[in-house]
Formats: sequence, C-alpha cells, structure tokens
Amino acid sequence: MPSPELVFIPSLSQVDAAAWDALFTDGYPFTRHGFLLALEAGGSIGAESGWLPQYACMYREGQLIAAMPCYIKTHSYGEYLFDWAFAEAYERHRLTYYPKLVCAIPFTPATGPRLGLAPGYQPAQLMPLFEQGLIALSEKIGASGYQCLFCEQPLGQQLGEQQWQQRTNVQFHWLNRGYRNMDDFLARFSSRKRKNLLKERARVLAGGIRFSTLSGDALTADIWRQFYHFYRRTYQKRAGHDGYLTQETFLRWGNDCRDQCVLFAAYREQQLVAGALCFRSADTLYGRYWGCEQELEFLHFEACYYQGIEYCIEQGLRRFDAGAQGEHKLQRGFEPRLCYGYFKLFERGFNDAIADYCRRETAQLLRYQAQCQQQLPFKDGE
Repeated sequence: MPSPELVFIPSLSQVDAAAWDALFTDGYPFTRHGFLLALEAGGSIGAESGWLPQYACMYREGQLIAAMPCYIKTHSYGEYLFDWAFAEAYERHRLTYYPKLVCAIPFTPATGPRLGLAPGYQPAQLMPLFEQGLIALSEKIGASGYQCLFCEQPLGQQLGEQQWQQRTNVQFHWLNRGYRNMDDFLARFSSRKRKNLLKERARVLAGGIRFSTLSGDALTADIWRQFYHFYRRTYQKRAGHDGYLTQETFLRWGNDCRDQCVLFAAYREQQLVAGALCFRSADTLYGRYWGCEQELEFLHFEACYYQGIEYCIEQGLRRFDAGAQGEHKLQRGFEPRLCYGYFKLFERGFNDAIADYCRRETAQLLRYQAQCQQQLPFKDGE
C-alpha cells in the first residue's frame, strides 16, 4: 500500500466537508468543517488577523485519512494557553519567536480532538508523519517551533512519547453528578452559599428578565445580528475593540452549525437585551460568547452559568465547560480541572530553561487547583 502523503492546505474550502467531518466523529463542535470554515470565510481569521490557516491533511491513494487544524501565528492572542514568557525570553536574547505553528481552534480554549483519524488508524501510526511535516513547514517559514493546544488523550500521550513538552492550565467546569433538577444540585451547597445563589437569581427575575433557550431554526438571522451587536458592544467596553469575530462568522454558524448552537436569550418587555451563546456535543455544553445591551446586576451569571447548568440537567449532559478563567465560577459550583498543551521549540539553548519553567508552572498550578477545590460551595465532605 502506498505511503500516506501530508499536504498543508491554505483554505478549508479546498477540503471536502464530508471527508473532513468523517475524521472527527465524537460530536465535538469546534473541529467541524462548518465551524472552522465560518471563521475563515467570515473573515475572523486570515493573514491580517495573525491566524493564517494551514490545514494539515494526510491522504492515502487520494482518500483523506487524517487531519489537524493548523495555523501560522504571528502573535499569541486568542490561544488562552499563553506563551508570552517564551516570546519575551526570545526577545531578550535577540531571537525571533514569531512566526510559529499552532494546532488549535482559534479563540476556543475548549479541550477536544486535534487529530482526526479515519477508522483503523491510531495516533502512534500517523503523528510521527505529521511531525515531519510540521518540521518541514517550520523550516520553510522560519518558525520558532510548533504547538498543540487543548488536546485530549490519547493524542497528548503520543505527543509526550515524541518528546513534546507539556504545559498545564486550570479551568472551571460544572460536572453533572446525576442531578434530577436544579434543586437537586443546590442541595449539595452549604446553606449560606445556596441562599446567595438563589438571591442572585431572584434579583434577575425581579428586574423583569425572562429567558428563552433558542437553537436550530429558532436562531434566525435577525437573532444572530442582535447577538453580534451585544458581542461587539461588550468587547468595546471590556477591551476597546470590536472583538475577534465578524458578524459574517456568526451568520455562517447560524447556517452551518445551527444544530449545535444554543443561545440563552434574555428578554425584557419582549425585547432581547442579552444573550449567552453556547455550543454543544452529545454530552457537553461549551460556553463561548456573551453580550448585552445594558449591564444589569447578576445577569451575566444567570445567562452564562445558571441557565447552562439547568440546560445540562434537563438534557442529561455530563459537563459544562463555560470557558477560560473565572475564579468566581467556584462559588457557583464549577470545579477546577486541568487542561494541557504541548510544544517543541527549535532553539536548543532554551530547552532546559523552558522545561524547568514548565515543571515549576505545573507544580504551582497543581497547588492552585487544590486551593480552588477548598473554595467550592458544597457541604463538607461532598
């Protein structure tokens, strides 16, 4: 049988959607052809954004057998497992850190598959061939190295066996312990913490806010345009820019990913005033974007956390990944969990120092995770 051939393709429009999606079959929404193409065709990624697509596609006898979503990066924004310390070390030594190669989902710190495989193939068979391609492309463009962010096992294990260095981070996820309803979940809370949460929810209701869960055909183009206005307004206030994503990307998600999109829409006097956009798989809800017309007390917590928890219980989902950062999630029942990235740098003089940095970083984050565990709102012993 002929050996596999690896090619880097600059646009996902050049890859058959059914062939790509057949490699990623676990329902994870962010490796779907429609999701990634919406980022690209919608103008949210590209050379000007610092995310230049280079989809790594492996073919055998003309058939796509494996793929990785890869990008040439000219900065480290939008990655969420940040390597600013590496870039600064390079700069101090008058070395060039960018460009670099990254296997990741742009702007999406949600652990999931990063290597799609046809039936009968394993990471151990093909990942060494992918790495050969990454090395060749890195040499061609002058990259400092390559990374794989927020990947799940068994790929992480394989990368470790290929001597990629591991980095660690902590996120906060809600885990479904077989709850029958919201009251069942809140029964785990200490009395004081439960009262605080119920008080927050009551204040939102008292403000005249009512929620509707929208998905599928209910997510009309008008809804997407309103949500994009909220999204852009929130970024303008928080970061002074319009956000990473374009309206066209949202509209394309509405066409191509509607069955995996869930919007917790907040209404006041029949007017849409805020929303929290999530994506879902068969067993996980992923919180992604939030926006509002006006700031209302506790509305963010209700839209981004409590509505999602109730949805997971009703739908029987096992996990709610509400996004990066946010220690305030602890008091709302989100538990600290580890996530990982892997990398290789070509500048050998940095290897020992960076390996030591990663070991110390991981030890610190493990201590942090243990400290966070003590801050959960649950009754003692739960």
